[in-house]
Amino acid sequence: MSVFTDVPLAQKLEGSLLKTYKQDDHPNKMFLAYKVCMTSQGQPWVSSVVRKTRTQIAQDPSLNFEYTPVMGMKSFIQASLNLLFGKNSQVIMENRAGGVHTVGDSSAFQLGAQFLKTWRRDSQIVYIISSQKEPHGLVFQDMGFTVYEHNFWDSARLRLDPSMLLDVVERAPHGCIFVIGNIGNCKLTQGQWTQLMVVMKSKQIFPFFDIPYQGLATGDLEEDSRFLQYFVSQGFEFFCSQSLSKNFGIYDEGVGILAVVALNNQLLLRVLSQLMKFARALWLNPPTTGARIITSVLCNPAMQGEWKQSLEGVVENIMMTKEKVKEKLRLLGTPGSWDHITEQKGSHSYLGLNSQQVEYLIKKKHIYIPKNGRINFTCINSYNIDYITESITEAVLFTKDSEK
Repeated sequence: MSVFTDVPLAQKLEGSLLKTYKQDDHPNKMFLAYKVCMTSQGQPWVSSVVRKTRTQIAQDPSLNFEYTPVMGMKSFIQASLNLLFGKNSQVIMENRAGGVHTVGDSSAFQLGAQFLKTWRRDSQIVYIISSQKEPHGLVFQDMGFTVYEHNFWDSARLRLDPSMLLDVVERAPHGCIFVIGNIGNCKLTQGQWTQLMVVMKSKQIFPFFDIPYQGLATGDLEEDSRFLQYFVSQGFEFFCSQSLSKNFGIYDEGVGILAVVALNNQLLLRVLSQLMKFARALWLNPPTTGARIITSVLCNPAMQGEWKQSLEGVVENIMMTKEKVKEKLRLLGTPGSWDHITEQKGSHSYLGLNSQQVEYLIKKKHIYIPKNGRINFTCINSYNIDYITESITEAVLFTKDSEK
């Protein structure tokens, strides 16, 4: 008898929508839920400077491909921290920010959760707050944390609601952990920022931020991470998962860091030593190809400038696409307001469709989008925008008629 006899099939993993799309033989089928940024030709976007750098690294005879230290590439970590906080920021100058080179998109959470489980035993409640359902909720659940998930998106009023974050923090228990993603998309006023930090500090809530695509929200690298400076200036200690795969277009080289901010350098070194202990057990030596590409770009002013320009170009195209979608829906006379499309930042935004409308698009129009209606706007281009907007109009009108 097999030792695996009693092992059941796991719940369907994310990707079933893509599988259904691939099995569809309709000539006009479209998939608007890719995780990566797409070009107008329907291919994954890669920054041009990354392609050149990858070639240079492959031809570099000085590389010996030795194992990296457990902490990872020091030059990569420092370049990532400088990008996150600014080279001359208070926390960098005071030498109380550090990091560990991580693998893939979720390992920073795996590493951080392991640390918090071990060294913050009185904090076993985690609130995950974002504009979407985050996969790292499973990481904390598997570690034994009690997890509560909240979404910024208000589907009834079709907007991202900053007051929701304030409501959650007011109700949260003392000493819990707040994992906050896409907070830059949630437009807090200066007063709301102050209120948020006062309550978090009084309740000793530990912040764990997620920055998965710095520069791709607004096109401005500093603007996309500016909120971190608020927490630094108020004396917070925190973790931050910084993924650098999407904003460089190296999706197959999942790489980033777990950034740590402590009150002083001595405390920082203690935390980093424990994180390296966990990293040794999890992956021992992180891979370096993606880290080398990113470090080469960030440490060369000319290459970094070219990369920044490419990010700005992507964001401009996203904003233009959203404006075009909104305008076409207006011209088609599609019922409702569509301002929420252009009010959201980043490549992935909510269309504001209900489940019945989403189902109509998938089954009748062969346009595959997630159940929550949050699509990747880089999948929309001049070749398919008319079909998509006309189909959205059809879906909305159909459901309006069925409600009568």
